[in-house]
Amino acid sequence: MRRRDFMKIIGGAAASWPLAARAQRESLPVIGQLSLNPLQPHLFAAFRKGLMETGHVEGRNVVIDYLSAEGQINRLPGLAAELVRRRVAVIITPGNRLAAEAAKAATNVIPIVFSFGVDPVQIGLVERLNRPGGNITGFTEMAAELAPKRLGIMHELLPNARRFVLLIDPAVLPPATVVAGFQAAASTIGREIEVVYAAGTVDEIDKVFEKLRQQRIDALIVNSSARFYELRLRFAALAVRYALPAVYWDRAFPDAGGLMSYGSSVEDQFRQVGVYAGRILKGEKPGDLPVQQPTKFEFVINLKAAKALGLAVPGLLLTRADEVIE
Repeated sequence: MRRRDFMKIIGGAAASWPLAARAQRESLPVIGQLSLNPLQPHLFAAFRKGLMETGHVEGRNVVIDYLSAEGQINRLPGLAAELVRRRVAVIITPGNRLAAEAAKAATNVIPIVFSFGVDPVQIGLVERLNRPGGNITGFTEMAAELAPKRLGIMHELLPNARRFVLLIDPAVLPPATVVAGFQAAASTIGREIEVVYAAGTVDEIDKVFEKLRQQRIDALIVNSSARFYELRLRFAALAVRYALPAVYWDRAFPDAGGLMSYGSSVEDQFRQVGVYAGRILKGEKPGDLPVQQPTKFEFVINLKAAKALGLAVPGLLLTRADEVIE
């Protein structure tokens, strides 16, 4: 065979490789991931781990399309509609209620798997927890039930504290039952809790901490928000700067230098979203998959943060912690 003919054969084969790869990709099922902010790498790794538990590996037998609103809430409906136009097999909205609501508004056919912190029945996302019906299911922390625990932990740490603030992201207003849960818990210990709203931006959080310092607030309870989660390093730094003890809903905050957290693992919820997405790809219907609640909760204390705040953590509180960061 002449060299020129051989090179034509090689060249033709090489040219066909991208086409073959593209054709293979187009034949694979696609999971559309919709989020308000770009997902943290460790959280998406947890999602992939869940997928792998069902035999699905990105790039091998499933494709994932990533769409983020880059923090702009008004972009979520358009991005959800884009996933519908792409005819993805499943839409996942881990860690954000607004993305889940946008996805549900965009389609009643494509399966949707969500995870967030409030009761999805109360906000009308599903009909019931055990059999959600329709095209949507997922995972919820049921934040209202955890309100007394978070406030109680802070009260044990600061028994003389009287002025508590519950910080809420107005973009993801919790159901009234969440706020009522905190207020009832505060009343039980003879305290009051003020609700303060702050958008999940650096400037807004900076202003809120300065305002709370001026008002001489004793302690802060931060309600769940995907935007707050993205700013956990900022929260930790500001809490030390303004000497304001705070308790959060996820261990990622004390890992980032925050004082305390009590709640289920966000990372594990992402893994579970991957498991459900994989099960749906195998043929299960989302309406038949129960909305799951966590069975394990983590109480984490960061002693470095406590020292920076000038706080002595009671021994009994330390013994109850699932993890103490030293």
